Amino acid sequence: MKLLWLQSGGCGGCTLSWLGSEHGALFDVLADEGIELLWHPSLSEAGLDDARTLIADCAAGRQAVDVLCIEGSLLRGPRGTGGFHRFGGGAQPMSDWVKRIAGLAGHVVAVGSCSAWGGITAAGMNPTDACGLQYDGEAGGGLLGPDFRDPSGLPVINVAGCPPHPDWITETLAMLARGRLGAAQLDDYGRPRFFADQLVHHGCPRNEYYEFKASAQKPSDQGCLMEHLGCGGTQAHADCNQRLWNGEGSCLRGGYACIRCTEPGFEEPGHAFETTPKVAGIPIGLPADMPKAWFVALAALSKSATPARVRENATADHQLRAPSVRRGKK
Repeated sequence: MKLLWLQSGGCGGCTLSWLGSEHGALFDVLADEGIELLWHPSLSEAGLDDARTLIADCAAGRQAVDVLCIEGSLLRGPRGTGGFHRFGGGAQPMSDWVKRIAGLAGHVVAVGSCSAWGGITAAGMNPTDACGLQYDGEAGGGLLGPDFRDPSGLPVINVAGCPPHPDWITETLAMLARGRLGAAQLDDYGRPRFFADQLVHHGCPRNEYYEFKASAQKPSDQGCLMEHLGCGGTQAHADCNQRLWNGEGSCLRGGYACIRCTEPGFEEPGHAFETTPKVAGIPIGLPADMPKAWFVALAALSKSATPARVRENATADHQLRAPSVRRGKK
């Protein structure tokens, strides 16, 4: 499977994440899956002139591309010309190259939330008119349009995340190489379901605090970060707390609230990332699938039943009270 990787309006963090995979040397992993990397701007030895020739061949159909990976948002400005990003200083905008190659490629993969939805690059006034490959935020569209489909009938495959876990990228490519990624394996936003059918909340080390609504009051506290400190883990589709980063970490395990970076529009929540907006004391961002009335009733009941141990530990930066030891009756 021949893979072409292009970078557009982004920071390169998705590539950096991919290089952090724990499955061994990246090129060996790709070779084991039968994947040939035609070119990558950060990983390939080929210089600019060789890259220009290769990309022109891909766009003309002289070089087959089985998978086109795009990292970074697509810059349509100024005024729809794409002139803000011209590949290698050439005359043709990167957006034109992407359109032409995407129309010939076997599959198109958006690596990271910038190429999936627009991401950080599209935040604020968005002076570069940045967008995703097939989404502009939550709305279908983007550079290729909502009706784009590859020859097998798949839309753009969105390996979202800022950045995505390295395994999400590698496993998606491996599934494509083995012919095991079809429409049934994608969710409503085109994300591979092997990671998007989970919530960041699943496996969160703070789940006991969440269950009793024992909330942290400041960033260093051990309690649940949802009520006051902006955590969106109950709404974010990813398996971050089950498929740990570097074998042991996640944002929540590091003490940081989940900012829902796999979701469209995460870059502009309408409030500071570290705060939870509320109406009448009720968080606006309720857990996925939970009606507001049920959440209010559950929260009131949970708080009334919170063990003293959980309540005390929630607002401390270390464990103050260990679980009690009770001897069972014989």
